[in-house]
Amino acid sequence: MFEIMMGAAAPAAGAVQPYVDNTMLLLVSAMVVMFMAAGFCCLEGGLVRQKNVAAICLKNISLFSLACIAYYLVGYRLMYDGVDGGFIGTLGVWSPGPMDEANGDMAASADWIFQTVFVATAASVVSGTLAERIKLWPFLFFVLILTAIIYPITGAWKWGEGWLAVRGFQDFAGSTLVHSVGGWSALTGAIILGPRLGKYLDDGRVRPFPGSNLPFATLGVFILWLGWFGFNGGSQLAAGTISDANAVARIFANTNIAACAGVLTAMAISQLHYGKVDLTLALNGAIGGLVSITAEPLAPALWQSMIVGGVGGVLVVYAVPLLDRLKIDDVVGAIPAHLVCGIWGTLVVAWTGMSAETGFFTLLGSQLLGVVSIGAFVIASTLGVWFAIDRTVGLRVSAEDEQTGLDQTELGIEAYPDFLARG
Repeated sequence: MFEIMMGAAAPAAGAVQPYVDNTMLLLVSAMVVMFMAAGFCCLEGGLVRQKNVAAICLKNISLFSLACIAYYLVGYRLMYDGVDGGFIGTLGVWSPGPMDEANGDMAASADWIFQTVFVATAASVVSGTLAERIKLWPFLFFVLILTAIIYPITGAWKWGEGWLAVRGFQDFAGSTLVHSVGGWSALTGAIILGPRLGKYLDDGRVRPFPGSNLPFATLGVFILWLGWFGFNGGSQLAAGTISDANAVARIFANTNIAACAGVLTAMAISQLHYGKVDLTLALNGAIGGLVSITAEPLAPALWQSMIVGGVGGVLVVYAVPLLDRLKIDDVVGAIPAHLVCGIWGTLVVAWTGMSAETGFFTLLGSQLLGVVSIGAFVIASTLGVWFAIDRTVGLRVSAEDEQTGLDQTELGIEAYPDFLARG
């Protein structure tokens, strides 16, 4: 991809309209995916306690800004330039040239900005899991390493035409390459960082910490849901033919119905198990359904997409108490929604995406290879980074600061100054 981008000529006269259509698809999709940053901010701000809302808002806007710059300076070329069936691209700053040379059938900068807004999504998964007890600057240092190096390397293996692409691994829009990478990073961070004070009691009970604003969190999920149409639909990368336009429309339909199924199954399972419907599980059921369909949103029939998303909603409900039994504190439920459902969505491609050329078991083997290899690499690399940060500058705020709240101790302000509830 990168070699074409750097040297291709302008499109021929007959290809002007497809060029414009493809470019506009990526630009509009990039804007919609960027708005997912607002969705993560609302979701996380609504699910943390009042004393930490301003801090999580700052983390969201700063991680997005840092991720975009890191990806520009290092990550993009590392992911796409000269991978050629291997493991890694080239170090260097990306540049489209003085006149933004064409990337074959679209503007080079359209492709770049579309890929760039993806990278912050993986980092947003981490911020929600580790909220309320991680220091700001050490967290941002981790985001720098994740978005400049770790995410681009794993992306190169598939989207950069690296070794996993050669072996038939399929991940249309990033169930593994984006969401599981973020999920594995969040999991290793939660293990190193430890749970919030008072979350797990000595008698084995789990102390609930209600979020500050559930309507705010619900709005965040609706924004993320909207953003997913750009996330999955834009990954078609073309809209200049009838076939491409039909594909984008089909992706939209499959994406939407998977999310709907995720909500309803999460509601049903929580009613059966807890005797009442849990709003937060329903919200994460929507995200779980969306993550599940992301690896292959084009090939399935609508009924298949409904099953894929519905299973995602079920997995979310069962994974949340499992993490609590393991005393892994995930503030917003990001690990079940992004990691567990990312794995499920990637593996189920063996059913929804198989063809006459690629049978079920052959494709399942490729999918397993991708899940295991990317998981192993991200676990090893992120554990090393988290451990190094913890042993040098430290990851966790002091117990006193955690009790007071990060809004006051790190920012000196309060998100809700008129009615802040302590504790």
